[in-house]
Amino acid sequence: MTKHLILVAGNIGAGKTSLAERLGRRLGWHVAYESVDDNPYLSDFYTDMRAWSFHLQVFFLGHRARQHEALYAMPASAIVDRSVYEDAHIFARALHELGNMTDRDYRAYQALSELVISKLPRPHLLVYIEATVPTLCDHITKRGRDIESAISKDYLTLLGRYYDDWMSRFDLCPVLTVPGDNLDFVRYPEHLEIIADRIEAKLAGKEAVRFPKPEAIVGS
Repeated sequence: MTKHLILVAGNIGAGKTSLAERLGRRLGWHVAYESVDDNPYLSDFYTDMRAWSFHLQVFFLGHRARQHEALYAMPASAIVDRSVYEDAHIFARALHELGNMTDRDYRAYQALSELVISKLPRPHLLVYIEATVPTLCDHITKRGRDIESAISKDYLTLLGRYYDDWMSRFDLCPVLTVPGDNLDFVRYPEHLEIIADRIEAKLAGKEAVRFPKPEAIVGS
């Protein structure tokens, strides 16, 4: 069997973890997650974002880069919940724009990130879950995480703008964009099957991969 490394990307609340978990079971692939519990800077960051944003982003960069390399080298196929690329193009950029990362720290982080990412092997596919702010807010409310209670619609909109910009220029590997507003892969197994089928087709080199129109999706 051909070995693959797939990255799942998307805004906060898009459903990255849920999709990665279910695809892992469906395809029989290893699933890897971002490091949160063992992050030594997370609590300090939420106490003083401006003081600790650079440290936090450097930790995430190192963790995700090591994870990316290890998964690429392992013999089994793997799916990663959030990509190594999103921190630089989305979250560090947002921290800088909102005044939580200084110009000096942002320039240093971007230079380091570009160097690290340039050395990483390319993934085989990026699965991008595209969802509107109302859908993201609905997902965030339903999962009820205290750490996400202060996330605003304006912040999600800002991140969404950055995702649009990033995706318009991303060329490291093929991209499969999942319509997150129309496919509820948590509630409907048939929606997960649609996504899994499209992933397998994309990895097989079939470029004409299309999702059905919303009214044609069973379970909607």
